[in-house]
Amino acid sequence: MLKHVPNALTIIRFLLIPIIVINIFNGNYILAFVFFTLSGITDIADGFIARKFNLISNFGKLMDPLADKLTQISTIASLTLIHIIPIWILVIVLLKELIMIAGASFLYGKDVVVYSKWYGKLATVLFYLAIVFSLLINQFNLDSIWSNLDLWLFYLALFATVFSLIMYIKDVYKKGFIDKEDLNKEVTIDKRERKLKKK
Repeated sequence: MLKHVPNALTIIRFLLIPIIVINIFNGNYILAFVFFTLSGITDIADGFIARKFNLISNFGKLMDPLADKLTQISTIASLTLIHIIPIWILVIVLLKELIMIAGASFLYGKDVVVYSKWYGKLATVLFYLAIVFSLLINQFNLDSIWSNLDLWLFYLALFATVFSLIMYIKDVYKKGFIDKEDLNKEVTIDKRERKLKKK
């Protein structure tokens, strides 16, 4: 019975996404905050149970990060569409995720797994805090120093996410996940093939 709990929690996070989005568009920011927080709690519980009882599955490896990313992007996109946060924040987040997906696809063919580091986790936490404060500020119409606190948190989160992307690329290249000689060989082979075709 317990072995199905982590995957069930992951599925719950997927089901919570449309509920969060609908409440944001309806202006029910406090409910969006509650369900967004619930999603975060299930994420923590999911990871803890899977590691504690050695219940890590292929489904969890694939779907757990996907649930996280979809929740984050859907929430940020919703806040962008109702003009709470500027669109360029969403654009940067989407570009970063596309680069990460391209990198993961490349490494998949090499049977390589790059584990998340502290700076990646920091970016996730900062995005979570930014979203939470954004929902609360708009729910209670907070002003003064509170009015732009969510934006500053988004700026910090973006800085952390760009930094994590740079470090990710650096680790992949520097630590041998991508063989520099293999890259040169591929280029050389490609050039030879082109010459043969021309002949």
